[in-house]
Amino acid sequence: MIAGELLEKYGALKKSFSKNEIIFEEGNLPSHYYQIISGEIKMSNYNDDGREFIQGIFYKDQSFGEPPLFLNQNYPANAIAVEDSEIFLLSKNTFMKLLEEHPAVSLKIIENLAQRLYYKSVMAAEMSTQEPEHRILKLIDTGIAYFNFKKDENGYLISFTRQQIGDLTGLRVETVIRTIKGLEKKGILKIINRKVYR
Repeated sequence: MIAGELLEKYGALKKSFSKNEIIFEEGNLPSHYYQIISGEIKMSNYNDDGREFIQGIFYKDQSFGEPPLFLNQNYPANAIAVEDSEIFLLSKNTFMKLLEEHPAVSLKIIENLAQRLYYKSVMAAEMSTQEPEHRILKLIDTGIAYFNFKKDENGYLISFTRQQIGDLTGLRVETVIRTIKGLEKKGILKIINRKVYR
């Protein structure tokens, strides 16, 4: 996303977060731009039954939580470290100054936000109407493009856990497991050492 050197030049701090540590909470007003140096972050909230719904998962070099920062609105979800992570934090005012002084970076941010909006629009349409097989394949195929999953001799390694697939598609984890096994039998997915490949 934004080069680390540029963020540091503008005074960004590097902060470490332990697995399951909250970075910011739903309802809080944003004060910083966040960009992942290493690790994995999820943005999620819970419904009235206490079921988690994952809004998005973010990896190395990706940023998260910008829309409320631009809109000066409260965060609509929690940001939580999925694993030990290190993140750049840049204060909101300094981030806005960086964007004003670097138009090419502003365009990159706009492109990134547009890509996320497109991804959410595609997924929302799929999640509301389609069968489990279709939902899971759409998530995986969109994820291959959006999350840059690694490819090896087995195909694309899907970095999501079964639970994350369930939380991202609105399916129960048991349904995800059963559906993935069915897709493996049809030769659409591969399961190697409990890892899913497309």
